[in-house]
Amino acid sequence: MLSTLEDKYLKIQFYQKNGERKMKRLTLICIALTISASLILTFTPCSLAAELSNDDCVKCHTQPPADIAANGGAHKTEVTCMECQEGHPPTVRDNVPACSSCHSGKAHYELQNCLSCHNNPHTPLILHLAKDITGPCLTCHQEQGVLLQENKSFHSSMACTACHQEHAKIPPCVSCHEPHSETMVQADCSQCHQAHKPLAVVYNDSTPSESCGSCHDEALSQLNASKTKHQALLCAACHKDTHKMVPSCQSCHDVPHSAGMMKKFPTCGECHNTAHDLNL
Repeated sequence: MLSTLEDKYLKIQFYQKNGERKMKRLTLICIALTISASLILTFTPCSLAAELSNDDCVKCHTQPPADIAANGGAHKTEVTCMECQEGHPPTVRDNVPACSSCHSGKAHYELQNCLSCHNNPHTPLILHLAKDITGPCLTCHQEQGVLLQENKSFHSSMACTACHQEHAKIPPCVSCHEPHSETMVQADCSQCHQAHKPLAVVYNDSTPSESCGSCHDEALSQLNASKTKHQALLCAACHKDTHKMVPSCQSCHDVPHSAGMMKKFPTCGECHNTAHDLNL
């Protein structure tokens, strides 16, 4: 009888201790789940986006604010970091929103792969242009594209970035072209040539004859050797404004001879040779 009671007592103690262990285990599991849920709710991107400010971001990310301040362009606004950079830590490596979410209304903004030129969204005006680009440039610079096609030259078949390797930078012409003569030391090609219609030469009245003579050497040699009043004139005094413009003699000399002689010899050069080598 005593043995039976002892057995029952021992079984009761066993079940009590086993139950206590189970309760402790369940309690620990509940505590762990509660902590995990709290952490998940605390560190979701949505809660961070609502709580963080620019002041929090710049504690670690010091360079972007400096970039925006120096070269931010229109990005230098009251837009906060978290309005573009959603979530922390970011769920993807390149956590940059689509440019079109803010930029729209122009053909340029419809282009894809904005970051291929605007590598750093914090310095959007510092462009790194790839080679052989023309189409994207013409979405803004349409006038230049029209000039190139309406005024055919070697430049017409070139990509914009063949010359403009940096955005808004105009390279010196002598990086490709030799000057016409040794006297042209100022590299001021644009006084006569426009880059997008280089063969439509326009110049002012004070253009040195030596500049013209670098191509028209025979005409300049004749003029320099002349003993007439023409010898003292600049080429641009007669060939005004536009390249290859040939004036009539009467624009300076009126009608120097009788009507009968002018009828018999209507062209001055029949008697007087060329203006560069007058025969008087």
